[in-house]
Amino acid sequence: MYVWEQQSMVEMECQRWAGKGINIKYEIRGNRKGYKAGALKEGMKHDYVQECDYVAIFDADFQPEPDYLWRTIPFLVHNPQIGLVQARWKFVNADECLMTRMQEMSLDYHFTVEQEVGSSTYAFFGFNGTAGVWRISAINEAGGWKDRTTVEDMDLAVRASLKGWKFVYLGDLKVKNELPSTFKAYRYQQHRWSCGPANLFKKMVIEIMRNQKVSMWKKVHVIYSFFFVRKIVAHIVTFVFYCVILPATVLVPEVQVPKWASVYIPTTITLLNAVGTPRSLHLVVFWILFENVMSLHRTKATFIGLLEVGRVNEWVVTEKLGDALKNKIGAKFSKKPRLTKIGERFNMLELIVGAYLFFCGCYDFSHGNTRYFIYLFFQSFAFFIAGIGYVGTFIPN
Repeated sequence: MYVWEQQSMVEMECQRWAGKGINIKYEIRGNRKGYKAGALKEGMKHDYVQECDYVAIFDADFQPEPDYLWRTIPFLVHNPQIGLVQARWKFVNADECLMTRMQEMSLDYHFTVEQEVGSSTYAFFGFNGTAGVWRISAINEAGGWKDRTTVEDMDLAVRASLKGWKFVYLGDLKVKNELPSTFKAYRYQQHRWSCGPANLFKKMVIEIMRNQKVSMWKKVHVIYSFFFVRKIVAHIVTFVFYCVILPATVLVPEVQVPKWASVYIPTTITLLNAVGTPRSLHLVVFWILFENVMSLHRTKATFIGLLEVGRVNEWVVTEKLGDALKNKIGAKFSKKPRLTKIGERFNMLELIVGAYLFFCGCYDFSHGNTRYFIYLFFQSFAFFIAGIGYVGTFIPN
């Protein structure tokens, strides 16, 4: 019902502008084949697209400012080598709960450091799937949208980059949007964002190496830095080292991890990650614990993408509640709350890992001398909190 109401509102708005003489059309499709990539591919088939040079892409919850095109199109008009102009995201519900604050910290680092550096150094950086303007000829030359993975945005960006197209990131142009505020929705989103890149890496690594149009340096940058380190190794190392190996060392006293590896380097990296959101520096400890919890799902999704098993092509639309929907649900369930099934509320993976960390913490407290138990207890509690679903905004179905 809510989706239908959104579509009706968009259609009415388009009709209103069309009545003023504006050349605007409202198009939908009757199936979900290919998911977002399929929708984008279908949209590019319309005859009126042949009259256009550029296409702006926004997800449903994004709210561009009226001057968005005035600030992006000139980069494409005056530089024929530019294939994409990407804007920054601004989160309207970052203060809704602690989980949205944690997401803001992670994404602000992505935009403030990764995207900014990639654009400033003319190196490759990925399309974020929304809040960007593409040159249509760049899309066509790269082979168009493909639905072979769940990260059609990254897929197109890599192929366009290999064709020689350059991208521009505008950090001062911010587009309002909403963060997922329920843990279930965030887990689904992170699965797609971790599984898709790993699966794309597997499918494109040979193609990238065989490409003759780009330098070896760029090949190494895309394969090693962009894909291997940031999209695969980072997730696996975070979970395996901090949630498996480091706790296990308290059970085996002969194995010792030097402090520079267990404390100094992680602390430095964490502080550097947090500089993108100065207002949340006091939450950095919570952010570390939360990111370690999410590394469990990111690692699982990474292996699913690499091995192409299970939920590799699963596409679940990230639920964005919105103030209007939350008010409706809150009014509907304020007097008659529904009992939640155990399977919907409890997350067994988090509970199992939490129990393992808690056991290691108790063992270190009783028999060890590393004082890792301080970290282990805090981290186990974070997994327990996520395991019972007490994270983010809880809205009964």
